[in-house]
Amino acid sequence: MQNEKELFDLIKDTYPQNPRKEFIVTVENKLRQQARGMNKKGTIKKFSLISSSILLFTLAFTWIFFFYGKEIINDVNNVKDQSVFSTIENEDPLVLIYHTHNYESFIPETKNPYSESTNITLVGRALSNALKGNNINTVFDDTDVMGILKERNLRFTDSYAVTREILTNLLNEHDTLKMVFDIHRGSLEQADRTVNIDGVDYAKVLFVVSKTTDNYKENREFANLLHEKLEELYPQLSKGVFEKGVDPRNTYNQDLHINSTLVEIGGTENTLEESYRTADILAKVIKEIIENKEE
Repeated sequence: MQNEKELFDLIKDTYPQNPRKEFIVTVENKLRQQARGMNKKGTIKKFSLISSSILLFTLAFTWIFFFYGKEIINDVNNVKDQSVFSTIENEDPLVLIYHTHNYESFIPETKNPYSESTNITLVGRALSNALKGNNINTVFDDTDVMGILKERNLRFTDSYAVTREILTNLLNEHDTLKMVFDIHRGSLEQADRTVNIDGVDYAKVLFVVSKTTDNYKENREFANLLHEKLEELYPQLSKGVFEKGVDPRNTYNQDLHINSTLVEIGGTENTLEESYRTADILAKVIKEIIENKEE
């Protein structure tokens, strides 16, 4: 019995493998077409992989930007702002901002007129930042005066004695200061503390000047100037200038520096946002006054 190899050899000898030229050409063309088809499939696969990668990257980037885009933009802006602030802070400070009653707060924000964290110091900081944004360097002090009173077992009426110590040190340290602001939250209700300008609510401002200091005349003129500038730019935003300090007697530490005034921004029913808007406007007015005095 013949084995497999012998059978194949017999077939080869019986049917010689001498294909015609036309057959060779036809088979060659078919093989080339199949090869090109395989290359196209490979290209398509590669293209599909590349397209999928691009699509996934786009989706991932969109997702990251959607959820974190604001933070990324804010971080970039913060870096820019910090760079500007850093430059401004190398200049001599012209304005001092501090808070005698630093726990004064806003009921819409805290459900309480006083708060250890969410309080008037946030508005003072906003004013300081707005001034720096207007190229006016400031000294901002947010010493916890109420905390010091508690620590020393002092009364609320001793607040100005505590800030007098702080203020004296700051004035000795910075002899270039031109204006001093003690920022408070007022006590009047919303109806008398809010003004709507072009559809936007702002916390009203009241300037308080002590009548019992040697600087009374200069401080009154300074407060009136602030009021008049505000009225000129934003009518009814300022409630004017209120003079007090006789009974009970209180200088509000305005005897330590000329161009000193106590500033009440908003009342218990105002929001921080309304107070921030007012701080931005006040910063513009302060800048204008400083520039006019320099001319």
